[in-house]
Amino acid sequence: MMKQTIHINCDLGEGGEFDEKLMPLISACNIACGGHAGNLETMHKTVRLALENNVEIGAHPSYPDRANFGRNHVEMTAEKLQLSIEGQVLSLKQIVESEGGKLSHVKLHGALYNDAAKDRNISEIVVKSLEDFGDDLRLFVPLNSQLGELALGRFELFHEAFADRNYEKNYGLVPRSKSHAIIEDRELVFHHLRNIYKENKILLQDGEFLKAQADTFCVHSDTPSAVQILQFLQRKLAAENIYIKSKYQ
Repeated sequence: MMKQTIHINCDLGEGGEFDEKLMPLISACNIACGGHAGNLETMHKTVRLALENNVEIGAHPSYPDRANFGRNHVEMTAEKLQLSIEGQVLSLKQIVESEGGKLSHVKLHGALYNDAAKDRNISEIVVKSLEDFGDDLRLFVPLNSQLGELALGRFELFHEAFADRNYEKNYGLVPRSKSHAIIEDRELVFHHLRNIYKENKILLQDGEFLKAQADTFCVHSDTPSAVQILQFLQRKLAAENIYIKSKYQ
């Protein structure tokens, strides 16, 4: 059986207690850069941790809303939102380079991620914000999204699926306010991920399927059992000759 690889990412540098245990288990990290969480100290620390573990380093910008952890929509002018995104990404890029690394990608956070999935105007602001960061910058985009459509041909795109979140029929994530939003049972996370990776489909709560092809899969670092979930995924995937991709594979 031919060896296969799977790309798994995690949002880190957000003040969680598991970053050091999670980093060796993933392909790429998305580092909070001041919008919803993170400061110069945490960015330096998380970048060093990523470099030690040969993990791809990405910026994780959000609406500037630390009080709500970037999970609420913030009404902003296009100019202010663009400046905010540019500033967040630039601050992390400079830190990565000062530590001897390279910024590989950008993934939006929280409400900004969800807004860019369905709002073309916000997607345009995001794309404009990132245009000057180089042609080789990879952009993680939601499945079937406005951002993915608008950024096609302008960036290398990685379409992202969430291993530990349930989906709605419009490819949006089930809101966190609902009890079935987050998948915490490790077996269920594995089957959810495997369905997307192997079968190119997402099983919805009503038993229907959505077509889906993903280049990367996110496991949230703030799920209490995130470390155990990733360790379990590593074992279950390896049993099927699928290995979590590292930077040099």
